[in-house]
Amino acid sequence: MPSRKRKNIQIGAKVSVVEKQNQKSGELTTGVVKTILTNSSSHPHGIKVRLENGKVGRVKSILE
Repeated sequence: MPSRKRKNIQIGAKVSVVEKQNQKSGELTTGVVKTILTNSSSHPHGIKVRLENGKVGRVKSILE
């Protein structure tokens, strides 16, 4: 999945993320990437990012 590789996620990209408190329900939040928080090149649960609205979550899909 592209959302598991850091190189596929760009600052300014529109993405859907799952926040920590929504992991069990799988509820997605859509926003624009402000900061990439995961330092490793990949992560099995998705790359952790901070959105421009301040929310933090793991990328589940890249929309743009």
